[in-house]
Amino acid sequence: MSSQDVRGIVVGSRNAAVGFPAAIRILRAGGSAVDAAIAAVKAVEDDVRDQGVGTGGIPNLLGEVELDASIMDGRTLAAGAVGAVKHYPHPIEIARRVMECTPHVLLVGDGAELFARTHGFEVANLLTPEAEAVWQAVIHGERAPEQNVYEDRYQLYMSVVRRWTELLHRDLFGTTNVIVRDLDGNIACAVSTSGWGFKWPGRLGDSPIIGAGNYADNRYGAAACTGRGEMAIRCATAHSVVMYLRFGLPLEDALRQAMLDFRHLEDPYAEAETVMNIVAMDRNGNVAAASTSPHATYIVQTLDMETYEERPRLYVPLRE
Repeated sequence: MSSQDVRGIVVGSRNAAVGFPAAIRILRAGGSAVDAAIAAVKAVEDDVRDQGVGTGGIPNLLGEVELDASIMDGRTLAAGAVGAVKHYPHPIEIARRVMECTPHVLLVGDGAELFARTHGFEVANLLTPEAEAVWQAVIHGERAPEQNVYEDRYQLYMSVVRRWTELLHRDLFGTTNVIVRDLDGNIACAVSTSGWGFKWPGRLGDSPIIGAGNYADNRYGAAACTGRGEMAIRCATAHSVVMYLRFGLPLEDALRQAMLDFRHLEDPYAEAETVMNIVAMDRNGNVAAASTSPHATYIVQTLDMETYEERPRLYVPLRE
């Protein structure tokens, strides 16, 4: 792939499409990469049809929707993130406030919610009837009404973990990520998720972890992940892609190497069909993406395009 200097470009996961118009408008008006990335992700958080992000996300084991998000500014390496946030529909905005108004990077749980309340964020009901119905069907299933489904919550949880691919279509477990390069050549990366459906309360995946699910550095590029976040945490995947770029690998080679790193994990929950995805951008605005699924795609749009273009991801199977 030939390298070129591309300014005013947005790349992201397929479900970020609803947010691309907002991001493109901001870039065309001369706005920042951070503003554009957050606007795109915020639109996905509001899309109740997306059951892996924001309002309407599949809840945890107890039927509570917990949201995670992060933002990173490649110009300054500033970052902000929140995790296990309930009641607040736009965790990406809270993450930005953490980045801009505190000396911290990551706030979680009650502390993150106190921070959101202190900064005037409005609460909302995140559990839609559709998501609640999915939760009820999986957690209660065919059990008799008089059975206490929480007699052994951990055993119930482990059974859901082991059988989740059989219980529901994978599309219900998602994340959205967006990488933007603005007209000044600055890069930003934003990620948001409701996490693994039926997760143990308080579980954090890679999305709010800087270096795992999100990393951006103007000097080299940016990367973000979707899929089983525990694997990206253990491999520091987003940071790895950027470091491979720093060491001189072309973009697709950097992605391929980061994907191959997953093969070295001993993971009893990883199957050959386990989906891991990375989307990436180099420092010049060239983009690419990779997946363990042969059919995965990503989307990209530049300022001279009327709408986004869907492209296939580089296929790197989890097993040889």
